[in-house]
Parts: sequence; C-alpha cells; structure tokens
Amino acid sequence: MDTILPAKLIEAARKVLEANRAVGRRIAVAESCTGGLVSAALTEIPGSSDVFDAGFVTYSNEAKQEVLKVSSDVLETFGSVSIAVAWSMAQGALRRSNADVAVAITGIAGPDGGSEKKPVGTVVFAQAVRGADPQHIVADSRLLENNGRGGVRLQAALCALDLLMPDAADGAAEPA
Repeated sequence: MDTILPAKLIEAARKVLEANRAVGRRIAVAESCTGGLVSAALTEIPGSSDVFDAGFVTYSNEAKQEVLKVSSDVLETFGSVSIAVAWSMAQGALRRSNADVAVAITGIAGPDGGSEKKPVGTVVFAQAVRGADPQHIVADSRLLENNGRGGVRLQAALCALDLLMPDAADGAAEPA
C-alpha cells in the first residue's frame, strides 16, 4: 500500500475498520495531541467511509470549546490534559457526528509543555458510546514512553485505535 504512515498504524486502523464494519458500527475521533493522525490512518484504508464518520482536530482550547463544546469551566478547573476534558471531547464528537462510538485523545507530546504532575508523554483517552449512561465514564490517563514527539503521538494513536475496537466498549485503552 502506498502510504507515508507507519505500517503498524495502518494495520491497526484496518483492524478497527473491519471489526466495526462487522458489527455495523460507525466511529468518530476527537484528537488533540495526535493532530489528526488517527483520522489519517483510518482514511488511508480504501472504503473507510462506511465506518469512519468524522474526525475532529481540536488542538487549541478555543477549538475544543467551539467545535466540541468543552466547557471553559472544565478546561480551567482540570486543564486540557485531563479525564474531564477527554470525556467532554468524546461526548462532543458523538453530538457532532452520526457515529455510534467516539474516542478522544489529549496529551503532551513534547518536547516541551510537561510539568512534574503531567510530564511529556502524559496522554488521556476517553470513549463515549451513543445511548450509554453518560455517568459511566470510560477514560484513562497514561504515561507513554517519551521517545520523542513522533513516538508519543504514534503510541497515542495506537491506544486510541484500540479503544475503537468493538470489544473495548467495557474497558480502557491498553498501551500499544
């Protein structure tokens, strides 16, 4: 296949599309630190439009607020790299799409921007399922191996794709 993306990312995207196609489920993603990498991997696969409904790249806090309706109170209280923001992003992606499930990714890819509490490599994932109890939050914060900006982003994209698998509906992302 003619692609500039890593083979393991494309293979993970292919598995996600096939698994969701098999159960008749449409998907969406809300990305921050991955900057569209998950969406790019999904759309690299021909015929993905029958499964992949929408991708939202909301890199700035303003975009998170305007596009996905993440509240300024949540952003100010918890910070953009938090379970509360990731959960709000995933819920916003569901509201703004026709997807059955949405996954959100927000984090610190580096090389700067980390802190003692949230070092570079801190990434938060959330999954929202249409019709599910909104009080049942499926989200996880991970400290990914800091092997450079590209490495953090690739690991985050692979984790997000894991959360898009139909059997991931009852769990959180596993490290890639």
